[in-house]
Amino acid sequence: MTVAMPQSEFTPSGTLFDARWRRHAAILAGTWAVLLILFRRDTIDLATIYWTNTTFGHCLFVAPVIGWLVWQRRRELALVAPQGWWPGLALVGAGGLGWLLGDAAGVALFRHAGLVLMLQGTVVSVLGPNVSRALLFPIAYMAFLVPFGDFLEGPLQDITVAQVMPLLHLFGVPASVDGVLITTSNGYFEVAEACSGAKFVIAMIAFGVLVANVCYLSWTRRIAFLAMALVVPVLANGLRAFGTIYAAWWTSVEAATGMDHIVYGWFFFAAVMAAVLAIGWKWFDRDPDAAWFDPLKLPAPVRQRAEASVTALLALTVASLFLGWSSLIAARAAPLPARIELPEVPGWHRVGPSAVAAWSPHFPGNDHFLIGHYADAQGRTVDLSVAVYAGQHEGKELVGFGIGPIRENDRWVRIADVPDLSRGHALRMTGPGRVERVTVSWYRVGDTLTGSDKRVKFETLKTKLLGGNQAAVAMLVSAEQGGDAGAQATIRDFLTALGPVDALADRMAGR
Repeated sequence: MTVAMPQSEFTPSGTLFDARWRRHAAILAGTWAVLLILFRRDTIDLATIYWTNTTFGHCLFVAPVIGWLVWQRRRELALVAPQGWWPGLALVGAGGLGWLLGDAAGVALFRHAGLVLMLQGTVVSVLGPNVSRALLFPIAYMAFLVPFGDFLEGPLQDITVAQVMPLLHLFGVPASVDGVLITTSNGYFEVAEACSGAKFVIAMIAFGVLVANVCYLSWTRRIAFLAMALVVPVLANGLRAFGTIYAAWWTSVEAATGMDHIVYGWFFFAAVMAAVLAIGWKWFDRDPDAAWFDPLKLPAPVRQRAEASVTALLALTVASLFLGWSSLIAARAAPLPARIELPEVPGWHRVGPSAVAAWSPHFPGNDHFLIGHYADAQGRTVDLSVAVYAGQHEGKELVGFGIGPIRENDRWVRIADVPDLSRGHALRMTGPGRVERVTVSWYRVGDTLTGSDKRVKFETLKTKLLGGNQAAVAMLVSAEQGGDAGAQATIRDFLTALGPVDALADRMAGR
């Protein structure tokens, strides 16, 4: 059943947006500005990511696209009366809670998503349900302001390798693969995170959702277009990686990889976007001149209206409560010993760092950091590293991008994960001179010892919200591959002599 809106709810025919619309829009803009200032750390963080991180460079275009989507709806939108709406504050509260959880656990994705959800909730609170229905897609599209999708890098690395190797063998290129490293007769290539195609796929998701809404009415066609927008870039990235290695086999590694960066940066993305559009063009079923929505088909306005300025003030109050809660949590920190020392390990003695390829993990903002090098009577060597934090917050975290055994843009490269060792996460990596290492990482948060990054985040969140010892410790043991026993056997023998890892971590934190 269609409910027609009374004529009193429409704006005068001689103007596009009346004084009431302009007032609500001004209140919304002011509320947004205050929210962005209150959460300025995350606002600056988002702007920095957009500008400096090539994976999320497409986010720079999301805000202009949202503006364009609203502009396209302006004539119909002017016929819908804005009104304050109390239930919209629930979205603001949900966003504030998400932000708090992300802040406590040190998960930037949750903080950024929480901030964007607060902005979306403010729209609903200030402009009301009918305007929100009319702007449903532009409001929902704000989700692409959140930098997300980097979790795709690992799986896409594996998919790229799986595509490249059969193609190399098909074209007669002698090649072998070890994890993400592909070796040919004249060089070796890392299918790194940047080469996985993740940045391409993430951007294509945003692009595909936009095209599916703007150019299609049928949900079947929308879903089909989105599937194509995901599959085509993945296949194309595999062909690009193959082409780079194949060209290097015929010419040189330097020439091929240099050309790859130019082609990938300037032409490849545009070419695949054009190809996806060309494939989907034939099935576009939306009339370009059709109205985006029918104001007369919207439900009648709710009778109990709220004052827009009041809902805006309440939205800021709700957001501020979570900000204050975060400040109370951040004030907690565990007392640490003034000085810590690495242990003496029976059967092992201290030596200097590796003369072939020295290694050190990266734990920024730590309160204590030590790394020691040990050798046994057989000449086997291991490195023991300990990082201690009185408490975790932004810039002082146990886990995160570029934190741990391999830093960002490091000379050490991850080859593959290997089976966990004594509850620690183990990985194999290679460094200068093709030296290989196995490194095992443990993290002590509260009463939990784990090698899982996700478990660290969860335990950090739990100790911050529920109370408990805020001290956190990272312990890493690393050994070079070589000899008859291998790095894992060396590490296992060292751990046997060292004793329980959790007990050592507790001593380092002064428990």
